[in-house]
Amino acid sequence: MESTCSELLDCCLRGETWPGELLNRALAEQEGRAFLSIVVERLGDLFEPRLCQVYEELFRAVIGKVCPELKARVRQGPARGRPARACRMVYVLSRVTLGADVAVSSVLLDAAKRRYPGAEIVFVAPRKNYELFAGDPRIRHLDAPYARTGALRDRLQASASLWFEDGIVLDPDSRLTQLGVISVCPEPNYFWFNSRMYGGQGNDRLPDLAARWAREVLDVEDAQPYIAPLPSDEQAAEITVSLGVGENPAKRISDNFERDLLAILVRTGCSVLVDEGGSEEESARVHAILPPGARTHRGAFAPFAARIARSRLFVGYDSAAGHVASACGVPQIAIMNGFVSERMLARWRPLGTMIRGNDANPLGAVERAVSDILASARRLV
Repeated sequence: MESTCSELLDCCLRGETWPGELLNRALAEQEGRAFLSIVVERLGDLFEPRLCQVYEELFRAVIGKVCPELKARVRQGPARGRPARACRMVYVLSRVTLGADVAVSSVLLDAAKRRYPGAEIVFVAPRKNYELFAGDPRIRHLDAPYARTGALRDRLQASASLWFEDGIVLDPDSRLTQLGVISVCPEPNYFWFNSRMYGGQGNDRLPDLAARWAREVLDVEDAQPYIAPLPSDEQAAEITVSLGVGENPAKRISDNFERDLLAILVRTGCSVLVDEGGSEEESARVHAILPPGARTHRGAFAPFAARIARSRLFVGYDSAAGHVASACGVPQIAIMNGFVSERMLARWRPLGTMIRGNDANPLGAVERAVSDILASARRLV
């Protein structure tokens, strides 16, 4: 399975034409899931502008093989033009993953609200993603019928089920359009932030690039990432922690590192709250290393995001929680590991202290950073 998809990926990276039989074999593995995780994700994660055209040509061929009935919905060329000054409806598409919706999609939500103060702003997103903005009275929810782990054909059909005739669409490079390939509205109403190409060969962060795009296309200055979950009366904590890795185990360091990390945080004397994550495996991993004195959060992500916003320090692997801390201005120590390219690291880096997982002594670096941040906070009180 992996060798077939890796061979196809190598063809794409070299700019060579892929054999039709190789593509057929790659698409047959796990109903296309391996193709999406090995080929499509790597083409995007490299943030190489030249690979955008490669991806589009590849995906057009994929649609012809997997869902030929959707060929009429395939977009041709980049989005052009500028939106009207007045607009009644604005649809902002989710990027499906929580962290990307905080880092990128929320910037477009903020820009849409400011550009169109009288318009209805609709966030087309899975329910758990919308919950991060459910406390914002300007944002209405439209559920996106997209299964992140579904078969390729199911995901394509979910994209094709979306059509918006009555307003403009802001696309933050969403999986709902298969990264700008499948049309979801009349072309004059479509405005696409191609996050893999925009910014070229530079190393600017995605929230900054999205804000720059909003300025150029929507004439909105200084759009910002944000969250607006419903108010929560759950007990706050001084230090919030997430050891989640978003189904990417390469982001982890080790069990011992995580156990020692939590022990360091508890020894500060601050209250510590650790998210149990979104799976039984992650919850079990957290409880296996939880030191006395630390508490855990179990359940939906949005209430945990609200508690991050009220904390004095966030510590964790690169994850949705880290992007929440950035958006809320909470000091953080971000442990960055498992990136396939330096540009991917640069694009996704959150604000705060960044520690590389392959440093000689990442735990020592974390301990020093915790001490410095907490001491600085005490001096400001």
